[in-house]
Amino acid sequence: MWLKSEIERLKQTSVKELIDKRLESFSSFADKQNEYWFSELCFCILTANSRADSAMRIQSQVSPMGFLMSPEANIARAIKTNKHRFHNNKAKYICEARTYKNIREIVSGMNEVEAREWLVENIKGLGYKEASHFLRNTGSKNLAILDRHILNLMAENGIITRPKSLNKKSYLEIEEKFNSLAQELGMSSAELDLYMWFMKTGVVLK
Repeated sequence: MWLKSEIERLKQTSVKELIDKRLESFSSFADKQNEYWFSELCFCILTANSRADSAMRIQSQVSPMGFLMSPEANIARAIKTNKHRFHNNKAKYICEARTYKNIREIVSGMNEVEAREWLVENIKGLGYKEASHFLRNTGSKNLAILDRHILNLMAENGIITRPKSLNKKSYLEIEEKFNSLAQELGMSSAELDLYMWFMKTGVVLK
């Protein structure tokens, strides 16, 4: 499988240092204040069916307290200004999520799987991919973020047949294969995601 050999090659390059630093930033998230956890939740709401790089720009512009306090119209304007999709709906979802502004305390008392189920059930705008993304960015290591880059790479390597859509059943089935691949490579699922994302995009984001 060329995917495995390419990841092993990348581990011998400067890419490993970039990925290790990013993983360290995820692990240290537990020490951050609740407003930063909420900001990360909003970032993951923004990434749904949209680009991560523009979601990062919006997150930087709005600021943690802005996500908690700014009027919905101001958040929608920031999203639209960055040519990000679904500005009205996403601003609405972010403001509705303020009901759970103590998100750090809520998910910290659960294991990864329980926390993801809670997020999908209670935060409008989050599916399994976005909920997994939020949990990975705040320190979880064993959940797969099955975006189009990851799915395409898995399909190209014959690990899966590219699904037309993802429901809970298919998501969990593919996640199991993703996690098995991570184990074969001796790394966490969080680490594998970053390597595979780099292979498709040439960057290490979050």
